[in-house]
Amino acid sequence: MRVLVVEDEAAMADALARGLTAAGFAVDVSRDGEDGLWRATEVEYDAVVLDLMLPKLSGYDVVRRMRAADVWTPVLMLTAKDGEYDVSDALDLGADDYLVKPFSFVVLLARLRALMRRGGRERPAVLTAGDLVVDPAGRSCHRGDVEIRLTAREFAVLEYLMRRCGEVVRKRDLLEHVWDDYFAGDPNVVEVYVGYLRRKIDQPFGRAAISTVRGAGYRLEADGG
Repeated sequence: MRVLVVEDEAAMADALARGLTAAGFAVDVSRDGEDGLWRATEVEYDAVVLDLMLPKLSGYDVVRRMRAADVWTPVLMLTAKDGEYDVSDALDLGADDYLVKPFSFVVLLARLRALMRRGGRERPAVLTAGDLVVDPAGRSCHRGDVEIRLTAREFAVLEYLMRRCGEVVRKRDLLEHVWDDYFAGDPNVVEVYVGYLRRKIDQPFGRAAISTVRGAGYRLEADGG
């Protein structure tokens, strides 16, 4: 899943990016409100982590303009401002949640997952396709009673496909949401990871959950193959 972090404090932005990446997210970082607004309205994100006190545009202005532009990406405000009116103003302008610094990173991850479940499309807590079950919060994957161990990147690819179960997902969409803007490697890395997944979630079970749609992309079958 792809997250935008809008934070002008370099150390905090870097720490958030490292932590979220380690948790399996693709992360983009903006260091001011103007760039953050541009990214949030031009790129599809699954969530935005937004500071309030930013150069050029405040977090209040960013979320207000996002909503005015009919961009409904879930927004988690992350700020040192802890006054009740600060919280009220942020939520009234369109933020979905508010977390005060210093914060627990475990709580931040839990709140991001909750926001994603409540986003514009249906986001169940546990994803299923037949007997294939993915639990994003628990970072676990099962075929029936058999646990399947996945790397962070494999898990991210599978989660993205599962959230769009039955739909054709373009290779480009996977690159944008599982990797990030700065990925400069071979785009065929998507095919490589789909191959890894097939060898783990399909072949040992005689299944074919992930199908290739020639010239279009990949589809995870709703019945789990």
